[in-house]
Order: sequence, then C-alpha cells, then structure tokens
Amino acid sequence: GLLMKSASDELRELVEYMAKALVDLPDQVQVKQIEGEQTTVIELKVAKEDLGKVIGKQGRTARAIRTILNGASTKLRKRTVLEIIE
Repeated sequence: GLLMKSASDELRELVEYMAKALVDLPDQVQVKQIEGEQTTVIELKVAKEDLGKVIGKQGRTARAIRTILNGASTKLRKRTVLEIIE
C-alpha cells in the first residue's frame, strides 16, 4: 500500500528543506515536531555558526520561514509554531 505522510510530517520536511538550503552545514540540521492538541511545535536546530543564516538580519529569514509555514499549515487547520533552538 501507499504510505500516507501526515500533513505535519510534510511541514517538518518543509522546514528541514528550507533550513538545509540556507545553511553551510546541512547535515547538522535537525528538525523535530511536537504534536499538541491545537498546536504543532516544530523545533529547528542548526550548527551554531549557521544560526544567523536561518534567523537573518533582524530576524527576517526566520520570519519568512514562519510565514511559509503558516501558509502551509492552514490546510491542517492547526497552528504551527517554529522554534529555533539556540
């Protein structure tokens, strides 16, 4: 049979994909999702030296990632929160 990916798996992969595209050390990107009742928390961890790349000037990049994530999570009817772990 076809293995259905859950929508929040897709969101996690989306964040992972974006993060890996931004950083110098893509193999150090770790993304995990924590499923809550109303909210899914997606935790993003990158190498210390790559932290600035996923946050961006004045948090612009992080804000852009969150915007895309919010757009993608509307189809889930669930709030998705991105936490960048320092």
